Amino acid sequence: MGAVAIPRVVHLSLVAGSGLYDRNGGKVGRVDDLIVRLGDDDGYPPVTGLLSTVAGRQVFVPADEVEDLRHGRVTLRALRLDLEPFVRRSSEVLLKKDVLDRQLINVDGARLVRSNDIELARLEGWYRVVGVDTGARGLLRRLVPRALGENVGASSFLDWASVEPFTGHVPTVRLRVPHPKLARLHPAQLADLVEAASHSEGEEILGAVGRDPELEADVFEELEASHQREFIEERDDAEVAAVLGRMEPDDAADLVRELPEERRDEVVRLLPIVQRRRVRALLGYDPATAGGLMSPEFVCVYSQATVAETLDRVRGTRASAETLAWVFVMHTSRRLVGAIALVDLLRASADAPVIDVTVPPRRVRPDADLEEVARLMTDFDLTVVPVVDEQERMLGVVTVDDVLELVLPRGWRRHFGLLGDE
Repeated sequence: MGAVAIPRVVHLSLVAGSGLYDRNGGKVGRVDDLIVRLGDDDGYPPVTGLLSTVAGRQVFVPADEVEDLRHGRVTLRALRLDLEPFVRRSSEVLLKKDVLDRQLINVDGARLVRSNDIELARLEGWYRVVGVDTGARGLLRRLVPRALGENVGASSFLDWASVEPFTGHVPTVRLRVPHPKLARLHPAQLADLVEAASHSEGEEILGAVGRDPELEADVFEELEASHQREFIEERDDAEVAAVLGRMEPDDAADLVRELPEERRDEVVRLLPIVQRRRVRALLGYDPATAGGLMSPEFVCVYSQATVAETLDRVRGTRASAETLAWVFVMHTSRRLVGAIALVDLLRASADAPVIDVTVPPRRVRPDADLEEVARLMTDFDLTVVPVVDEQERMLGVVTVDDVLELVLPRGWRRHFGLLGDE
């Protein structure tokens, strides 16, 4: 079996500005830019044509008229060229104008990178975009004379299949949503990208995830307060309420506090009734106390329940995984009397009374400050702390992630290579 031929790679910087020649070698014009079509199913988008200058006019040259594309020279199949004026079609971008020198999303690395050059190769009968050079050599290749640029290799090559370009500045294109490349990122990674991007780029990312309302709400939960304000203030009250309605109640209450005071009542009024009741209750507490930090979603069963019945309750709840790390037990007057880690519950005999496998609960009152909550969690290795009223009835739970957000230094979240490769 013969060796598999490796496609010849050409660089956009050494193609744009090249001469345009007919099949007999006569020069007919200049290549100004390459046009590609971005489609949901194209891992490597095809070049659909050239933007060229011929006889002083900027024209469109279809890709099927191109015989050969190489550094410094593009050759056409025919002797004559049908001079069609260029009209940008839907989903088409100009590589030099719209992508080169701009930030892109490196999805695999969950970071922003800058496109210093773009690499193309002939695959399956089409010239296609195959990668991006984000390193210094990509920039050097464009600064030195063309003859020297051909000898500058790629320094930091990114496969285009792992890249998502920003296209909000292109009149006929928008970032496709929901897009499978972005969908594989964690909400915290998407939030990092939003915070690292410019405002318009951040809006574009949020627009991309906005087609999945649950994902959009998760991303807003991960944004720092200043960025929540930045990206929520331009939305109308109904749009804000739609996002808040899908967030965890404690995070929703925190975001309501970030709204101008004159908007808060109307936004809360527009929330679904259950979420409205929870958010209003949380807004009554200082945000730096256990009451302000707690989530009203938890599992608490009566002491008569068996382990099997308690696990059925866990399976049926929509509470977050963080709040379900512990399950709580109350007696008939709803007073908190026991707690059990979920892992211990799974190990217990199914027919055992749940009260027999619990431990005395560690709890705090809603006015407990952040230091008291953090100390209790540290001393007893807890990830969840119940919050109780004067009658020892549960009001909610504080999870360790909510405490860490306030305890860790400002700007603690790690951003990876925001402006280039590491």
